[in-house]
Amino acid sequence: MEAEDLIYLVSCAVNGVKADPERIAGMDMDELYEQANRHYLTATVAHALETAGVKEERFVKAKKHSALKNAQMDMEMSEVFAELDAAGIWHMPLKGTLLQHLYPVYGMRQMSDHDILFDAKRADDVKSIMEKLGFSVEHFGASNHDVYHKEPVSNFEMHTSLFGSGHDEKMYKYYTDVEKRLLGDGYEKHFSPEDFYIYMLAHEYKHYSMGGTGLRSILDVYVYLQKESLDMDYVATETEKLGIAEFEAANRLLAQHLFSGKELTDADKEMLEYVLSSGVYGTMDHRVENRMKEYGGGKIWYMLNRFFVPVSKKNKRYQAMAAYFPFFYKHKILLPLLPFYRVLRGLKNGKMIRELKILKQVK
Repeated sequence: MEAEDLIYLVSCAVNGVKADPERIAGMDMDELYEQANRHYLTATVAHALETAGVKEERFVKAKKHSALKNAQMDMEMSEVFAELDAAGIWHMPLKGTLLQHLYPVYGMRQMSDHDILFDAKRADDVKSIMEKLGFSVEHFGASNHDVYHKEPVSNFEMHTSLFGSGHDEKMYKYYTDVEKRLLGDGYEKHFSPEDFYIYMLAHEYKHYSMGGTGLRSILDVYVYLQKESLDMDYVATETEKLGIAEFEAANRLLAQHLFSGKELTDADKEMLEYVLSSGVYGTMDHRVENRMKEYGGGKIWYMLNRFFVPVSKKNKRYQAMAAYFPFFYKHKILLPLLPFYRVLRGLKNGKMIRELKILKQVK
């Protein structure tokens, strides 16, 4: 297994175990860094290397950058939350924003952004608050989350909902009235430990079933379950409603086996192979493969589905397309031009050429 060294070191880091210097001496540091970087785990690996007295410059730099970035974003988040409180807007930190604090050392979990759910009715007010605090607006009103950035490193995704109408229908409906599940007397809300875990798995499955998700997601599950004792009967019932009960069980077992050093089952190995090949944000290869399964039929049917745009709200892809291309759906007379716009855009950024090459290789 190519990532065996990475898994070993990550396991050492989160379990507080000193890494074996002799084993590290035999590792290919270039390969290790490449693997860790693909899965956004360079800072985690850095902590393990240091327990063995190894200080590789690239990993040390990643560790310092992670801690500084997380601290900067946490500081910005405190200011954002203070403004939201003052404006009477309920809000809730999501996913890694909270998970990072469960890791043994601050900064061990690298963060790309902070995700925050808030009262969708107050989106314009939140936009004004973010601009007041010096954030630039990257995306607003085009999907279920607005994107803000503040130099040098602060990226915030402000979610009006946990899933958009273009996402999986079961998940979208399950989280439509999410406020009913939130706890907390003030404006800052939180999930129960079980509901936090369930959403974490639902979000992971969204990526897993599209382009794939990386090793950090599996590690998050392990770290969370080491810290929290959950009502697994409730988890089983709710994940069944979401259609991810089998995924949750398989994902949980892989996490527990992989990072506690237990022997992997055949099912573990199959899932792990997919995860390792995905990287932290998934791959175009997996996206094409998964879309082909979703669309059904062969390559021609796949290409037709990719080219033509839905015009009926009954079409499963309608809401997603409307979110990605709001201008065309707002001015529906221009919809016939959207396929050609997408082709030109895909050719310009190179994604269409990559997609066609992958499709050509599919048997």
